[in-house]
Amino acid sequence: MAAERRRRAASALGELLRRIYEEGRESVPDCPYLYETDVEICLVGGSCKSPVERFWSGSSPMYILQKATPSKEGDSMEESKPDEALLPSELLPKESPGPAALSVGRAKQLVSLYAMVQNPNVTHLGIRDLVVLPPLWIRCDGSDPEHTCWVGAEPLRAGKKITGITIYMVSCDGPTADKTCFANLEELKMEHKRRHHSSVVTTKGFAQYELIQVAAMEDTIVESGGNIYVDITWNIVDKILETPPLISAATLNIALESGDPRSPVYQVYRELQLLLALAEGLKTGVTEWPEPLESESAVELVQQFLTDLKKKLDGDCGSGSKDETEKIKCDTAAVDSYIKSIFSERGDLDFAEQLWCKMRSVSSYQELIDCFTRVIKSLERGEIQPWIHQGSSSFLRKLIQQSYHGRMEVVSLSGITPIQMLFEIGLDKLKKDYVSFFIGQELATLTYLDYFTSTSVDLQEQVHRVQKLHHMLEIMVNCRVLLQFRHENLFPLTQICMKYYKENPLNEKHVFQLPIRPALVKKFYQNEHPELWKVEISSGHGAKEVKTMWQVSANPPVEHVASNHSGLFSDSTVNGSPEERLYFITVTKCSQVHFS
Repeated sequence: MAAERRRRAASALGELLRRIYEEGRESVPDCPYLYETDVEICLVGGSCKSPVERFWSGSSPMYILQKATPSKEGDSMEESKPDEALLPSELLPKESPGPAALSVGRAKQLVSLYAMVQNPNVTHLGIRDLVVLPPLWIRCDGSDPEHTCWVGAEPLRAGKKITGITIYMVSCDGPTADKTCFANLEELKMEHKRRHHSSVVTTKGFAQYELIQVAAMEDTIVESGGNIYVDITWNIVDKILETPPLISAATLNIALESGDPRSPVYQVYRELQLLLALAEGLKTGVTEWPEPLESESAVELVQQFLTDLKKKLDGDCGSGSKDETEKIKCDTAAVDSYIKSIFSERGDLDFAEQLWCKMRSVSSYQELIDCFTRVIKSLERGEIQPWIHQGSSSFLRKLIQQSYHGRMEVVSLSGITPIQMLFEIGLDKLKKDYVSFFIGQELATLTYLDYFTSTSVDLQEQVHRVQKLHHMLEIMVNCRVLLQFRHENLFPLTQICMKYYKENPLNEKHVFQLPIRPALVKKFYQNEHPELWKVEISSGHGAKEVKTMWQVSANPPVEHVASNHSGLFSDSTVNGSPEERLYFITVTKCSQVHFS
């Protein structure tokens, strides 16, 4: 009877896994599939983030199995399994419960059934046409003595034939500051040799360091969403937690979100926010004015600007020039000259661009109308004869050109007209700012920037592309200032970013990757604790290769077990001492079952 129940369970699991795989080719399912009332099955692949990427280097897709959540009616899945005791942590209320885990015993049952389904020698299950299924990973609750948090199974193949199964067991302990808990490398190698009957093993190291917090200005922690970190890999590991040698392979990973007030280009970000507010106003008819950039009102700034221009036209340029000079001196004193040399206000601003700089503090629709009313009256009276760049198609430029001939069309400053006028001059100005930076730093050509500055698309798409330019600006300037990158490093990074943004929408969470030499950033990590450090010990070749992996990490490596220790790792240090940093220890072991 037990054998028959096992056969039926394997057959049902095999049919379900196959159906999930076939349906997953069409589209990602909205909800998990249920197996035997207590197990949820999801197919992870494509753009989905793999929850086992730190323990398994295979490719997607894969099945993720976990404990089924209770139904909305309150029916608990535990009721159908009275012999399985609840963990104390499962009895605690949780505000937002994460993935639920199965017992290790249940996980081993499921792996055994999966192995039966994949074994070509097991013919009595009634499964049509044997299909090589994706790997299967099961979340475990860590209640066993080894604290197992994942169990995985992956088919072994020789061509199209399935020859066996590789089984992975992942255990996790911590957090702990006790380094006596750390393994000894030689002992790890000896254990691997005994388990796999190997005489020769190879080792490979991996370390990940955060760079942005180490290099951050004023030694303050960056609160905005984003990070810069480096992944380093090398062969032949000599000891646990060794610093990677300079001959290692390194990849810089950059994910930066705009809006950090300490950013050297925060002022430009604020200008962009106004432009986005105007674009939204044109689209919806409602404009949410951002916080003004200046303490003085936009009307006062515009009036002073027009007065200075009139004095210059009249031959009196004393007072206005002095005020502006004093402001420039103040600005220069307030901003570090090193940063200012990388990105500073252009010196060739025309009338429209200078007007934008005065009006970027506008805080209401009425204030906007008052500003443009003063500008138009000054143009009509001939009090100013401003110069403007060629190439702009803005309505204000058209009015200025008409003023040269003493005849201007009547302008009705109502509806969306003033919004449109300010939007146009702001869009032109910001485009020129970004182009000036990338060309001035010799990071791109005007032709390569055509996509981002094109006027052949609608205004909303133009704004979207300007946002992409700003995100790339943030990345380049931060790498230049924080990491002191030079042109030979910034240029390939610019090409990577531009290629991505020519093919994808704005995504400030995207991780841009740049291969680098470790020596380039060594000074930022050589005396720092790694966020992640691991060693892989391997033997065998091809399908017969087996690995043991030992790693320490500053962050919980497993989301479904981390919730049980939420009070333990809220701080990354003990008693404020960086020497007492808390680490999680994770060990991954594998074994192979060959089908005879």
